[in-house]
Amino acid sequence: MPPARIAFRFLVGLLLAGLVVSARAAGLPAAFTSELKQAGIPLDHVAVVVQPLDAKKPLLSHNAGAALNPASVMKLVTSFAALDRLGPVYAWTTDVWADGVVAGGVLDGDLVIKGYGDPGLTLERMWLLQRELRVRGIRHVRGNLVLDLSHFDVAPIDPGAFDGEPFALYNATPGPLVANFNATTLRLRPDGDQVRIEPDTPLPGVALRSQLVLEETLECNALDQQRRRARLGSQLVLEETLECNGWKDALTPVQPDPEHPELVVSGRYARGCGEQAWPLSLFDPAVTFDLVFRGLWAEAGGTLDGATVPGMAPQSPPLLRFESEPLTAALVRLNKHSNNLMTRNLFLTLGAEIYGAPATLDKGARAVKAVLAQRGVPTRKLVLENGAGLSRIERISADALTRILHAAYHSPLFSEFESALPIVALDGTLKRRFNGSALGGNAHLKTGTLRDVSALAGYVYSARGERVSFVMLVNHTNARRSEAAQRALLEWVQAQ
Repeated sequence: MPPARIAFRFLVGLLLAGLVVSARAAGLPAAFTSELKQAGIPLDHVAVVVQPLDAKKPLLSHNAGAALNPASVMKLVTSFAALDRLGPVYAWTTDVWADGVVAGGVLDGDLVIKGYGDPGLTLERMWLLQRELRVRGIRHVRGNLVLDLSHFDVAPIDPGAFDGEPFALYNATPGPLVANFNATTLRLRPDGDQVRIEPDTPLPGVALRSQLVLEETLECNALDQQRRRARLGSQLVLEETLECNGWKDALTPVQPDPEHPELVVSGRYARGCGEQAWPLSLFDPAVTFDLVFRGLWAEAGGTLDGATVPGMAPQSPPLLRFESEPLTAALVRLNKHSNNLMTRNLFLTLGAEIYGAPATLDKGARAVKAVLAQRGVPTRKLVLENGAGLSRIERISADALTRILHAAYHSPLFSEFESALPIVALDGTLKRRFNGSALGGNAHLKTGTLRDVSALAGYVYSARGERVSFVMLVNHTNARRSEAAQRALLEWVQAQ
């Protein structure tokens, strides 16, 4: 072929490619596409659907059918399925048996606890559970604490496998008995010429020792990058940088020794940092539950003489059936603060409720897909791993998310669904985003952020008072730079 004809075809190809890109960008607000370009995010890596809730067709639609990673926006999917199938007043239970004779405040036998996945057993609710036991005449237990974990059947999960941060709270693994979101919070504070470490709650059997060197000259926000090491006996190693704003995120995973647990923190600490709270997911959920239960029990003057052992609950009715707060309350905490552990427990619970115990990840995925299919939401491109979005493989399209938002809107439980989402510039994960904009208080949106992923989905109220569903998914190495584009698109929608 002559060189001139080759060159001509090449130029035609470039022209056609340009026309395709222009066609794709057509209809998208110029301010939005401009911000994406400045962030270095190609349109091919973005999906958008904007549709008034009373309209049959979208106002904007771009890459609507592409299966993308939604990060924590996947929590909307699990929340919708749970609210639809379980109902707003659904409650988890934690059952307790006195396997022995109770007399004079003493249980001469074992205390047996079976968990069904309640994700909201905070310290306050654990205290209420124990108060109910004291009301029933138990203050001292002469036997063991028996934990029945049989309601969940989940293979052991390495909490550090996702991103190498095994002690980060967002990586806490699910369990049928979970206390305080599996958090162990330590407080570090200068005290004289040393740094004192104290837990927020008693940790019976765990020794805490500080080997931190207090530095007088280091500034709180200008510390060097020397690593601080902490050890739980000879087994657990935690590594920390000395930057006050980032030290709690650098942990090295090694399994703790439950026989002789000792937490030793060493390194340097700036007096200017003052008191710092260090929330960690140090242990398996059952171990944390045991530590919290024993700590609160001892604080109230109770005694528990025996060991903590796994076992099965009796077939007889429990002494105490302690109910959780309703599902609607759990959804507020789950979505507004993007709580992965709560979502993973809810995902498993949904599977057990629909397909029977024990709960498994496969049952959870099948349950969610079954609910969506019944509501007319396509599931062919839906990929579920844990239902929380803490995954590299979970996928959904912007079209499917839009259909979920519209199905929720036409549900009698819409108010409960929407009110669980963060409000722009006011609360939850959106409290500090899009401040100073007309969006403040006018949008309920779920956020989603992972490496190479940034997502928003929910409802926007336009200047005319019209409710509009909004979905924007970005999967690109520059995804974290997409906030300006999100704001531009949201402000365009709000101004309509």
